Amino acid sequence: MIDLSNSRPFASGGNRHCYRHPQFADRCVKVMRPGRVAELRQRAPWYKGLADDSHFDDNAREVAGYRQKVLRTAPDDSPVWDHLPRWYGMTETSKGPGAVSELLLDAHGAPAETLETYLQRAGLDAPIRGALERFSQWLRATGVLTKNLLPHNLVVVSRGGQPELYLVDGLGNASFLPLSEHLAVSRRRYIERRIDKMWKRIHWEISDRNIPWKKAERL
Repeated sequence: MIDLSNSRPFASGGNRHCYRHPQFADRCVKVMRPGRVAELRQRAPWYKGLADDSHFDDNAREVAGYRQKVLRTAPDDSPVWDHLPRWYGMTETSKGPGAVSELLLDAHGAPAETLETYLQRAGLDAPIRGALERFSQWLRATGVLTKNLLPHNLVVVSRGGQPELYLVDGLGNASFLPLSEHLAVSRRRYIERRIDKMWKRIHWEISDRNIPWKKAERL
């Protein structure tokens, strides 16, 4: 068991806290917020409330994301890992089940900044635009399936003197029917929709945000 009782999260999302692994400086441990699964179940429509706890557990969804075919069969030197943290599996912690993955670091050894923070600091400049194009091409070439590509779920890491993007959350298939897991045409269409929505979200992030994202997304 990993003891996190004296640790503070270096980052927190709506559902999970992220801790540095106490034994491995290059790994992070993601733990669901206490009571969050029950809270999400209570807020869900009645028909979704019939699902088991894994439907509301981000760690369970991350496990499923890493089990998709293109990752499950990928060797260590596969290009599928060029924009993804390495996966080390689930483990027990003092704060509940933890998902352990590679911790992406900046040049000073601190957790890498998110794309959201980068855009707030530097905007959509030429280096990050290039990183986004390379990330998009990687999705198309590898067929890795993701959910919506949100700026706070992508981190910016310097590789070879240029920024590269890594997806640290949101891996997996968001479709109700998993056709994109099995049919090449469905996979390509699915990925293009995710890339298109990613760019729309980025342009919203750097805009004056005079309308909420949910409304902008519908438009």
